[in-house]
Amino acid sequence: MKRLFFLFGLFGAQLILAQSDTEVYLFDLEVNEGHIGLNNPKNISNNEGYDNQPSFMDDHTLLYAATRDGQTDILRFDLLKGSLKTWITDTPTGSEYSPLKIPEKSSISAIRLDLDGLQRLYEYDIAVGDANVLLKDLKVGYHVWYNKRMLVCTVLVENGMNLVVANVQNGEVKTIDNNVGRSLLKVPYKTQISYLKKEGEQWKIKTLDPLTLETTTIMDNIPNTQDICWLQDGTILTASGKMVFYANPEKGSSWKPLMHFEDEEIQNISRIAVNESNTRLAFVAEVSPRHIVEKQLEAYNARDIEGFAATYSENVELFNYPNVPIGKGKVNLIKTYKAFFESTPDLHCEIKSRIVIGNKVIDEEYLTMNGQNFTAVAIYEVENGKIAKVTFIR
Repeated sequence: MKRLFFLFGLFGAQLILAQSDTEVYLFDLEVNEGHIGLNNPKNISNNEGYDNQPSFMDDHTLLYAATRDGQTDILRFDLLKGSLKTWITDTPTGSEYSPLKIPEKSSISAIRLDLDGLQRLYEYDIAVGDANVLLKDLKVGYHVWYNKRMLVCTVLVENGMNLVVANVQNGEVKTIDNNVGRSLLKVPYKTQISYLKKEGEQWKIKTLDPLTLETTTIMDNIPNTQDICWLQDGTILTASGKMVFYANPEKGSSWKPLMHFEDEEIQNISRIAVNESNTRLAFVAEVSPRHIVEKQLEAYNARDIEGFAATYSENVELFNYPNVPIGKGKVNLIKTYKAFFESTPDLHCEIKSRIVIGNKVIDEEYLTMNGQNFTAVAIYEVENGKIAKVTFIR
């Protein structure tokens, strides 16, 4: 019998789904006559939990959303002073996401998700900490400032997100497109905002002129990826898995690989951002899958059913090697393991060896239960920060 053979079940509404464990990385960026270089990588968040959505307040200051005391607040990182971090928000009744500098003001904007489920766009005064709602009637997902009065944002609707142009002074709102993604950016040296739209299975990179409301399709993005950033010369950067890609649509170039990261700790790169002078680049990466598997092991040995189940995806699939299905879904996982934990006081698992290959973790396990000892091998596959598949070898 195996440790994870019993994996089935769900607490349903009793479980609060945790966000992926992500980190923010910072690089020196070099752009010279078409050559792009990324150097001196640093994990600047280095914090357990959700650290995400970086944006440059100016050339030497980075904003991002960071986990603190069970919620998410906005952190300011001083690139010149290195380790100096300052919290901008501290909201006991909610969490902030997607921080951006507001043009011509000493304020930032961010999405606040309150504990009661209310989600709105707020302005935060950096100097005094005051906050006020900017668009009280819109459930904003993501946004970008066109100028200090006008912004382009995505608004959550029943089946996705709509693209909206909003005036924060007079409250005028115009819906432009639907089925759009989260990446909204000003296009360098143009009067346009770029956004992504899902057409079939493909994300299209498009532009919008907020004044004329004209839209134009630029190119396809890398499959299954919706984060991009623009360099000053018109080059677009995007990422997929452990790779960053580049293309310049004005020169007719297609996507080419820029860099592949061998570091085990860099997985599923997303949320790329560059400063205005193109000397710094930040992106978000999920941590090594070994960490989520280790959390699962710790919860297993503690017989902590909530912590154990939180490491698995909702539709986790279980197999006996090579591909014999033995179960599916977190509902069954929790139902079975809750009883198993309660009835097995001597439960323990020790890892004899562990190999990490991409998103896979292969464990040789030495198990104790009900007075018996035995060995087993489990292959975990991690997707979006959760264990999505387990294959057992007896």
